[in-house]
Amino acid sequence: MNGDATIMLVDDHIIVREGYRSLLRRQPGFAVVAEASDGSEAYRRYKALQPDLVIMDLTMPGLGGIEAIRRIRQWDGRARILVFTMHQSAAYAVQAIRAGAKGYVTKSSAPDALVMAARDVLAGKVALSPDIDHELALSRIADTPVATDVLAPREFEILRMLLAEQTTEEIANILHISPKTVANTHYLIKSKLGVVSDIELVLVALRQGLLGGVGGV
Repeated sequence: MNGDATIMLVDDHIIVREGYRSLLRRQPGFAVVAEASDGSEAYRRYKALQPDLVIMDLTMPGLGGIEAIRRIRQWDGRARILVFTMHQSAAYAVQAIRAGAKGYVTKSSAPDALVMAARDVLAGKVALSPDIDHELALSRIADTPVATDVLAPREFEILRMLLAEQTTEEIANILHISPKTVANTHYLIKSKLGVVSDIELVLVALRQGLLGGVGGV
C-alpha cells in the first residue's frame, strides 16, 4: 500500500459508497481496502483486515452503526472509527462517541469535511462537522438535557430498532440476545426516558429528532 492509510467503508447504499470511495481514492495517502453494507459484515471484515480507519454509517438494515462501533472497539480498543451519516441530531453524535467513534460528519457536509475528518481521526484527533458541533453546543445550553443521553449505546441501538418497527424476536436475532433481554431493555429504556407507553416513547424520539431515517436511509 506504499504506506497509505487503509480504510473500510460501511454503508448500505452502494451509490453512496461509490461516491465517497471515489472521493477518498483521489486523496494522497488513502487506500480503500474494504467495504461492508451492515454492522455485522463490518465487524467481521474489521477483524479480518484491521484497517487503519473505518468510515461508518449509523442507520443500516440489521445491525446498526452504533452497535457495530461498540463491538469493534470492544475487540480492538485502538480502532479508529469516523461516523458519516445523515443524522444531524446531537443525541446520535453523543451515542456514537460514547460507543467509541472518534469523529462524526453529516452527509450534508461539504466533501472536504469528510476528507479533513478522516485525516484528523487518523492523527488521533476528534473530528466533528460544523453542524454537529453547533448541535452539541445547543444541547449543552438547553433547559432540558437530550433525552437519549441517559441511554447506553446498546440501549440506544435497541431504541433505534424499536422505532424502525422491528419486533422483539427480530431484534433478539440480530443482536444475538434473548427476546427476554430485549423486552427488559425496552422497559428500561422507557423507564430511563420517563415514559410509560410506546406512544410516549415515539413522541420523545420525535422531539429529539430520532425518527428521521430509522428504517435504513
